[in-house]
Amino acid sequence: MDQEFLSLSQPDISERELALVGAALQSGELSSAGLVEAFETRFAAWCGRKQAVAMSSGTQALLAALRALPLQPGDELIVPSYSWHQLAHAVTLCGLTPVPADIDYWCGCLAPARVAERITPRTRALLVTNVNGHPADWPALRALADAHQLILIEDCSESLGSRAYGAAVGSFGDFAIFDFSQPGALCCGEGAMLVCDDAHLATEVRYRRARRLAERQSVSVGSRVPQQCGISELTAALGLAQLERIDTILARRRQVELWYYQEMQSFEGVKPPYRAPEVESLNWMLYVVHLGKRFTASARTQIIEDLQAAGIECAAYSQPLTAEFHYQQLGFKRGLLINTDRIADRALALPFHGGMDEDVVKFVVKSLKDACTNVGAGAAIYL
Repeated sequence: MDQEFLSLSQPDISERELALVGAALQSGELSSAGLVEAFETRFAAWCGRKQAVAMSSGTQALLAALRALPLQPGDELIVPSYSWHQLAHAVTLCGLTPVPADIDYWCGCLAPARVAERITPRTRALLVTNVNGHPADWPALRALADAHQLILIEDCSESLGSRAYGAAVGSFGDFAIFDFSQPGALCCGEGAMLVCDDAHLATEVRYRRARRLAERQSVSVGSRVPQQCGISELTAALGLAQLERIDTILARRRQVELWYYQEMQSFEGVKPPYRAPEVESLNWMLYVVHLGKRFTASARTQIIEDLQAAGIECAAYSQPLTAEFHYQQLGFKRGLLINTDRIADRALALPFHGGMDEDVVKFVVKSLKDACTNVGAGAAIYL
């Protein structure tokens, strides 16, 4: 199959996005104004929360929220080591202590039993990611948080549109954060949204986001140092257009997922993404497959290089926090989280976006099969 380089992700942009961004460019107001407020209002309604605050990134959103909560330096937050780590970094930036817990082997989300083992008298909150779109075990995590009087923070940066336990992601935590950077389904280039039902928390986060002109003389607002981390009218215009079309965007991605699933059935030794029985709707951020035990981390690296040589961008899904130098100085180390190490060494993200067609998916899977054969991971990899 002849084709140009196939990117890992691609935003879904239509005439509607171009029209709204064009209108914003001609409005005479490019900084935060009416479109940002409209985006917040519509996003809150879409995910069923009372409050929404638009921020420049998921990291900044969590940083502002943590600063608004009654937390002290040295307080502990339990965090995932296996995920994309936009939010977890905010814990360290805020002067708090991140404590890693291990994951469920199948879905990749924090395992409630492993979280319970890490709770100490200094634990104040749980930061839980819906990993690559798969909802975590929220009933068990909520029971655990309530039993220990902990704040439950939901990281939805990878899971927009997924549903489980009769509710949408974003509704399980005391507050939740969505991220709109690539490769998310709702892609604005950058940006994020904090959602909650607590008006006081939302107000505090807004005060820390940026100082409005009318607030410059306010003594109470001036007691907080703003982070200057809002979004522009252009970002909000993109977000509004994407939100209007989100059902279509997600449907296109689910069709690509179905093509992948059909092709992966003829592939022994490589597992397609797992879906728990209680999950009602699952929207992957990326199509992540798990290489079998016959594959090593170095074999995965070779597979990535082979696919790139074939014009296909792919990547290791996650470098665990336990492998990052900064966190190793905090006591994180390989071997501390057994499932995290096992899964992270073999998780491979393949191209995934609504612009792919069936032939492209077949080409990717065939190329992956060829690459697996080339690394010598076993001869009988086909059914």
